Amino acid sequence: MSRTLLIYRLLFSFCLVAVAQPPAEMEKASSAVSFTLDFPESQPEHYTIRVPSAGPAHYESSGRLTQDSGDTDSFHFDFTVSTETRAKIFALAAKAAFFQKDADAHRKNMAFTGKKTLRYTDESRSGETTYNYSSNAAVQEITSLFQNLSATLEFGHRLDYDRRYQKLALNEELKRMQEMAQGNMLVEVAAIQPILEQIVADQSVINVARARAQQLLKDPAAR
Repeated sequence: MSRTLLIYRLLFSFCLVAVAQPPAEMEKASSAVSFTLDFPESQPEHYTIRVPSAGPAHYESSGRLTQDSGDTDSFHFDFTVSTETRAKIFALAAKAAFFQKDADAHRKNMAFTGKKTLRYTDESRSGETTYNYSSNAAVQEITSLFQNLSATLEFGHRLDYDRRYQKLALNEELKRMQEMAQGNMLVEVAAIQPILEQIVADQSVINVARARAQQLLKDPAAR
């Protein structure tokens, strides 16, 4: 068999595989759910989380690094999402009709808790809804999940800053993190495992802070 004929046959086989791929699998491979929060005067003031059906998730935020800081800071972070959390996000998006309907409750005199936007995209459809508060149970649950995920990633961001520039602040930050973990207000702590491990291994960090970081790495409530 000539080399040219072999190449043609290989290309033909590849095309058959691509055409034969089930539409559902192609759709799944390109789908993504994202959540954006804009809340001036909060910390951070803006953030976006994008979770694809496969591959790493992406987080970016901007705002003050600390309450007392007047300087703004931008944070970009790619991280791995657990299979369980990823599946939960997409299941909730499906329950919320892929955000193709207005999710805002439109209640008068409702306190402003930030402009929130949920978005779903795949090869065949897209949906987006913006709201302050939603009475939809699936939207409420996915909102809490994304907000808790942001809290976890922001802890990692601050811990990295503190370890570099103000190590004495680590203990209080880690104490707050433990309290939130015990209240089930953190998710995907494994995403910031590297910085926790760096704190544990850093001999210049006080022992109580290193012990807190070690506990967070072991605590099932913080996973």
